[in-house]
Amino acid sequence: MRMRYLYLLVLATLVGCSLIGPDYKRPEINLPNAYHQEIDKENVVSNLNDWWKFYNDPFLNELIEKSLTKNSDINTAIARVEESDAYLQEIGASLFPEVDLTTKGVRNRTTTTGSVPYSTGLRKDYLVRLGSSFELDFWGKLRRAKESAKADLLASQFSKDTVSLTLKSLITNNYLLLRSLDSQILFTRKSVAYKEKILLLTKKRFESGLVSELDVNQADATFNNYVAQLSDLIRQREFVLNQLIVLTGDLDLKIEEDSLDRLTTPPSPPTNLPSALLESRPDVRQAEEFLIAANANIGVAKAALFPTISLTTNLGAESAALKKLNESGSSIWGGGLGLSLPIFDEGRVNARVKEASAKQKQALHLYEASVQNAFKEVNNALIELREYTEQEKDLKQAQLSAKKAMDITERRYQAGYVSLLDYLDMQRIYNDASVAYIQTRQLRLTASVDLFKSLGGGWQPEVSQ
Repeated sequence: MRMRYLYLLVLATLVGCSLIGPDYKRPEINLPNAYHQEIDKENVVSNLNDWWKFYNDPFLNELIEKSLTKNSDINTAIARVEESDAYLQEIGASLFPEVDLTTKGVRNRTTTTGSVPYSTGLRKDYLVRLGSSFELDFWGKLRRAKESAKADLLASQFSKDTVSLTLKSLITNNYLLLRSLDSQILFTRKSVAYKEKILLLTKKRFESGLVSELDVNQADATFNNYVAQLSDLIRQREFVLNQLIVLTGDLDLKIEEDSLDRLTTPPSPPTNLPSALLESRPDVRQAEEFLIAANANIGVAKAALFPTISLTTNLGAESAALKKLNESGSSIWGGGLGLSLPIFDEGRVNARVKEASAKQKQALHLYEASVQNAFKEVNNALIELREYTEQEKDLKQAQLSAKKAMDITERRYQAGYVSLLDYLDMQRIYNDASVAYIQTRQLRLTASVDLFKSLGGGWQPEVSQ
């Protein structure tokens, strides 16, 4: 009962103790009131959760779901969270007394002729003892350590969220690139088939004496150039597919060819105030938790300048006979209060305080840099989205105009008004315009992915503060 009251007194004392070291306060960062770029306000969506579903591609949704369970980076990040959580539990346990149970039963024989003789030479000793030790956290060293460990745990969880957001954007961008290459492959296959048809037709006309050998060589060179382009596009597609295999963790992944135009152009996310980035991006929150941990570690280092006070107690029984352990005369108890104060170690402790302060400054600068980088990424994504949207419209019109010009040239060639070289040149212009449109549409969709990611992608913290 006395021990119970003693522990209650100690805990009450700890509540009234002040913490050594600075308390954390979020740094003030001078961010502008608006981004440098604006977006079209007519098609804006506010809910960014599951933003990749805006592209209306079930296969893309499946790839992302696979990655969240099979990707090695995600699983590594989860393991880091588990490690940090275990460390927090370890630090938290140090705030409570350590209780040990010691039992012993000894039976031995000693000499009867030595310096400490016994009448029979036989000795018995039975012991049951319950002991505890407790470091009194007067200066808050253990509580600051727990504060630091909790911040590290949150940082590891935010790191996992950052990996998850980055992974989703990587898969989406690679999938868009794959579909862009698919569209180029499908278009180039049609061009190869058409160029082969022209080559065979030109050879027949040459055999009939209607055209010269120059026309045959021009048609043959054009055909082989397109065959080489097709081979290179297939090679690029295989590389992108292999990247998706790594990202999803599915070694048996197979993706059939499909057109990029089948993907829906997503709505634009709202560009909230730049200050919202402090809460909407997990990487910024992670950097802040590192700063909180570094700030708490200053208190841990400063507490080493003060005495370490510990309380030890033990209660039990000891007897030469096992059956007498319950008798009142066999009871034993003890208690003590220890104090340890560094005298000739102050220089080393002060150096550790300076080291902790320097690490806090580094964490502060890294936090500021993460906020500034987030602001930059949003502005860059806004610029790319605006410009690629305009380019996509222009190149779509260029493709339509080139197609009309090619059809006119084809009719004039068949009527003998233009040469084969003019006709092939017009086909090249149409091909280049079509490929440029496909590539720019992919870049425009990629810019939308980058904007979703830079704004946090609808991320919500999975931890309670």
